[in-house]
Amino acid sequence: MTRDRSFAGRKILVTGGAGFVGSVLVRRLLTAGAQVTVLDDLFTGRRDSIPEGVEFIEGSVTDAALVNEVVKRHTLIFHLAARNIIASTANPRDDFATNIGGTLNVLLAAREAGVERVVYTSSASVYGNPRSIPINEEDGLATLSPYSVSKLAGENYCLAFYESYGLPVSVVRYSNVFGPFQTPENPYCGVVSKFLIAVYAGRPLAIHGDGGQTRDFTFVEDAVEATVLVATHPRAEGEVFNVGTGIETSVNDLADAIGRVTGRPVVRQQIDRRDVDNIRRRVVNIEKIRRMLRWSPQVTLDRGLEQTVRWFEQTGLLDAAESISSGPAGTIVESGSAGSRTARR
Repeated sequence: MTRDRSFAGRKILVTGGAGFVGSVLVRRLLTAGAQVTVLDDLFTGRRDSIPEGVEFIEGSVTDAALVNEVVKRHTLIFHLAARNIIASTANPRDDFATNIGGTLNVLLAAREAGVERVVYTSSASVYGNPRSIPINEEDGLATLSPYSVSKLAGENYCLAFYESYGLPVSVVRYSNVFGPFQTPENPYCGVVSKFLIAVYAGRPLAIHGDGGQTRDFTFVEDAVEATVLVATHPRAEGEVFNVGTGIETSVNDLADAIGRVTGRPVVRQQIDRRDVDNIRRRVVNIEKIRRMLRWSPQVTLDRGLEQTVRWFEQTGLLDAAESISSGPAGTIVESGSAGSRTARR
């Protein structure tokens, strides 16, 4: 593909590249012939998620000197490093330092180095509880968590650097990304991995609330394809794009789909809502990225679940399901940046 050729031989930095989406993105870039560097402190990421042939730097986007040193050696930056919604809610000061301060450090370094583009991964959490669905990029925003506040601040900084300094940027807003490499051993992993482990361990699926809350579950390879596309497409510069499926799925429907794909009985256990469970419905409109960049998701929920189960089988995670404890099975973790949080070395 043309965009594969555009990555060949290029020096590309992926912050948060040891995390879930970040590690899949790194693999995608390697197959395109890129020279990839990962900056990550392994707070939620894993060193063994980074494939061979990648330069790995264990460090922090909050470390401005380190960021300057690393960024200047690259022509394209994918900025995924962030705290997720659970960790951000528990420690908003650290969320501010990483998600806002770290993003500012990346942008300042990118401006100084004259990089060709910065791709910033944001989250559909910036929409809060929408007045109508599906949610368009220009719809009203309502930041209901420290995480959504910081992700929106990162977006705003990106667009401000584009307008004020001419720094080429593109922003993608992910919606509940799932798939292979989202390990349930990570206490911050998403609901799909938690549900799968619970089902194979013979445990009930702990669902916060009545299970009627909805999300737009996006397969990781689709999210990554959208991300690499906005990195090179000329029409993506200075733009914000929803990345999802446009299909609304309730947590109860997700549980049914997992039972259908695995062929195992599903038992639900309703438990109390948490502070972070403040979004009732979410599904994004992907018409903008479809129209402008000709991108559309290729993997259905069931197909994505099937591929995730196969990966679990290949890695032995299903055999170890009974010994894995990754928090309540019904936890919904926002996969906004989906990278590892990077903190000081």
